[in-house]
Amino acid sequence: MLARLQQFITLSLLATAGAWLTFFWSSSTVLACAGFVVVILGYCGFLALEFVTLRFVNRSDAAPQPSWQELMAAWLGETLTAPRVFCWRQPFRSRAFPDQLSPPFAVRGRRGVVFIHGFFCNRGFWAPWLKQLQGTGHAYAAVNLEPPFSSIDAYVPQIEAAIQQVTAASGLPPLLVCHSMGGLAARAWLKAAEGEDRIHHVVTLGTPHRGTWLARFSRVANGRQMQLSGQWHRELDQGMPAHRHSLFTCWYSNCDNIVFPSSTATLPGADNRLVRGAAHVQLAFLPQVMHASLAMTGSELWKNAQN
Repeated sequence: MLARLQQFITLSLLATAGAWLTFFWSSSTVLACAGFVVVILGYCGFLALEFVTLRFVNRSDAAPQPSWQELMAAWLGETLTAPRVFCWRQPFRSRAFPDQLSPPFAVRGRRGVVFIHGFFCNRGFWAPWLKQLQGTGHAYAAVNLEPPFSSIDAYVPQIEAAIQQVTAASGLPPLLVCHSMGGLAARAWLKAAEGEDRIHHVVTLGTPHRGTWLARFSRVANGRQMQLSGQWHRELDQGMPAHRHSLFTCWYSNCDNIVFPSSTATLPGADNRLVRGAAHVQLAFLPQVMHASLAMTGSELWKNAQN
């Protein structure tokens, strides 16, 4: 469903830009080119507004304050990364790397991985990670959280199915790697399934564990659930075992343009790891983040890659 929507958006933008260029070319090449650039690169302006906003919202946050230089670098990184995710991998390449759940691709005794994407994403988000796992013998499943705008709690059965599949393929509790809202979906599963003993570890990348300032503008169910210190978050924490957060490694950034204030992407008692100067989507594809996270499978391959 989401792939088709993003295909429509991407192709519509290209068609609009092409039509503008063609229509105005004969009368004004400057106007034709300017309109083309605005349509194709207009998202850069929205990203810039997010970074400026986070700079001011973060002023009272406990996380290190970003410099304008860091914000500029993060803006450039997100400008280059976002189109590859939202205009190529997710709409057109979401099935490029199918799940590995059977021999010879999945080796029993080698820890598997479950990948859980975030808001307005699908399994295509994880393509660089899945490519890294090709031929390593690690079983993996990358879920598609559908419907895309439903309650986060509705995703629990999909996560349950993926965990069962990867556990059966590997014979070991899997590592969960989650981006953004995906980390909240994993926590919802943990609460519903009381599944601490069924997983090895949970890695979250820019997850709004205590909500995000931007969620105040959302009008969809899962977006509203991510509001700062909202009711859904309070209910999620009710009855939580004291040791649960020790299962988490939380990567977060002081330049996250979606999840801010920055410290909302951390959990008390977790292994919270700050990456300075990384944007929200960019954070998930930094080599040091990918290698350190995959090293939690216990594989020497990823441990050596860190060094």
